[in-house]
Amino acid sequence: MTSVRIWGTGAGAAVVLVAAGVWARGTSAVDAGLWAEVRPAIEARLVTQSAGTGAGESEPSLGSRWFCRAEALDLEASGGRVRAGINTLCEEYGQRAGALVLCGGAEIPEVVRLERDPAGGGYRVVSEEQAPEDDSAEWLEHHFSHHAVARLEQGMTSAVLRAAARTHFGLPAGAPVRDCQP
Repeated sequence: MTSVRIWGTGAGAAVVLVAAGVWARGTSAVDAGLWAEVRPAIEARLVTQSAGTGAGESEPSLGSRWFCRAEALDLEASGGRVRAGINTLCEEYGQRAGALVLCGGAEIPEVVRLERDPAGGGYRVVSEEQAPEDDSAEWLEHHFSHHAVARLEQGMTSAVLRAAARTHFGLPAGAPVRDCQP
């Protein structure tokens, strides 16, 4: 009888710990359908904002351009408005002598607010917010879930952007990546 009580108490404690862990971690689910609707507006804005800021743009022979992608970390929809906590990665690529040339880039977490565009039926970005340079850790804690902050710490990979850049410049999949400076 004693072993049953101890076993029952242990099982109960395990359930409480698992429930507390799930609560503390926050949700990791992002509505894939909603993300598919808002992502094009977010990524188009990223590319537009990046233009004119890269080292490769001063070297016309590279034919450089910006490639950007965003990952959804937190999504909340209410009516025709969406709040998207995202991580962004933008990199400027050009090409020289059969190689992909990386001229610059940045990975930046943001909170973007979007609303339905009555004319086009899709979404449009109405505001965005980035962490201040002097206190990004506190800003992240106040603007993202615990799960999202943990994902931000993992960073983003350049593989998708490099593949898109190679395709854009007509380079083979294995084309080397070099630094913008000769």
